[in-house]
Amino acid sequence: MEWAEYLLSREFRQFILDNNLFFPLLFVGRCIGITAIELIWPSRVVEYRKVMLKDLAVACLYFFVIFPCAIYLDRWIAIRPNLPEAILAMPFPVRVFCYFAVADFGHYWIHRLMHTKHVWRIHKWHHAPKYMYWLAGVRTTIPQQVIVNLPYIFAWSFLGLTPWWMELAIGAFNAFQNDWMHVNVTWRSNWLEWFLVTPRYHHIHHSDSPLHYKANLAALFTIWDRLFGTYVDPDSIKEPLTFGIGEEVPLVRLAVGV
Repeated sequence: MEWAEYLLSREFRQFILDNNLFFPLLFVGRCIGITAIELIWPSRVVEYRKVMLKDLAVACLYFFVIFPCAIYLDRWIAIRPNLPEAILAMPFPVRVFCYFAVADFGHYWIHRLMHTKHVWRIHKWHHAPKYMYWLAGVRTTIPQQVIVNLPYIFAWSFLGLTPWWMELAIGAFNAFQNDWMHVNVTWRSNWLEWFLVTPRYHHIHHSDSPLHYKANLAALFTIWDRLFGTYVDPDSIKEPLTFGIGEEVPLVRLAVGV
């Protein structure tokens, strides 16, 4: 009981924050929880024993090298607008929605840019896996992470002065959003796709078919694909999807984005 009380105490929460353990512990929870869900309701066969250690190494590379380097570089190029007081005076839930809408709109166009001929190489590693499950989506190069961060940094201005926990909440949401898009589960709820990206919706984007290279680019709200002509209805896909980039590229080139 004493341990249970300690784990729920303010002192324990402060210990987690002081030692920057929130996201490492969250990642451990994701590894256990999401993998368990995939094993119970799998959409496709994934040979976890062959791929998961490699993907965990990639995740460590992301946490300790790629993301910190991208944040450092973004300090020099990111735009942080000073919004009018009238916007900052809006109710907090409204500003949170504005944050997600603006950031996701920017992410859509950044993603679309990365699927053009001359920028594709920095995004290619993300599409390289020939399998799909939650941890497959962690691949990113430093250039990709730098430019993907930009709309989120821009949109942060909508949040203004926020509670201390908001940055943790947004970070956790973005992590689960990425997990959710790539998760290997059977999904049949079509109505949700009118609003939000689902696994089967995003998996089409990872297809190795040329028909899908620029399909379903949205990260959160599906409206961008519908408005700008990149929407492919998951119900229209009759053949099983296969994944990858259709070519063999040296790992170092993929990881660096050249």
